[in-house]
Amino acid sequence: MIKYPIMLEYFGQNTFEVLILLDNTQIKNKNEQDDNNDNNEDVSAEESVTQADDFETGSITVSKDGHFIHCLTIIGQIEGHYILPSQNKTTKYEHVIPQLVAIEESKEIEGLLIILNTVGGDVEAGLAIAELLSTMKTPTASLVLGGGHSIGVPLAVSCKKSFIVHPVRMNGLVLGVPQTLSYFEKMQDRIVNFVVNNSSIDKKSFKALMMKTGELVMDVGTVLDGEDAVNCGLIDELGGLSDALDFLDKMIEER
Repeated sequence: MIKYPIMLEYFGQNTFEVLILLDNTQIKNKNEQDDNNDNNEDVSAEESVTQADDFETGSITVSKDGHFIHCLTIIGQIEGHYILPSQNKTTKYEHVIPQLVAIEESKEIEGLLIILNTVGGDVEAGLAIAELLSTMKTPTASLVLGGGHSIGVPLAVSCKKSFIVHPVRMNGLVLGVPQTLSYFEKMQDRIVNFVVNNSSIDKKSFKALMMKTGELVMDVGTVLDGEDAVNCGLIDELGGLSDALDFLDKMIEER
């Protein structure tokens, strides 16, 4: 405050008012800067939380050739109406479905890559995800990495194009012995029809694979390696991550 009277003697009373105004402006600017810093920290914190949430749910959005592609992993068992034990690796369908809705509505995300390594799980939940994927306008591709077992087969064929690196196994409730209960029979027919309608395999061949005996211990069904899965028309193409991303990039460019 000493500077004010010293300068007042030289510049007069108006200078005092100007200096007070300048000083207040500096204080205001400093406060605004502090607020901006706090806001930036909050944004950074929110981004960190968002990124953490993305990794927690097994998804992330990446940029390829100027296009934003969302990657979603479906691993372990698909958890539906019942909570699985904590030691199980699971994909919760109540987490996946809202993400698919958000991706379809997003103006920024132009493609979706589904990476599959699942042993199956809740049939209704898995089929709900597969049916939702098959109705999306957003370019989609699936990549079977570690395995696509049981309900993982409909998930693999639900996208616009499917790629495979590792075998698919067709067994269990979805691809097993015909059930005696009408509900299970209808569910199995529903899933068989979904697979046939979303791949190049015919119904007779698909049922023959799922009813095959002598290949799986204590079960009926078939294990197909990548080449066999492509040859029978179940999966579209042999390929890896770069192939799936290139397909999405091409499909986005053609839209």
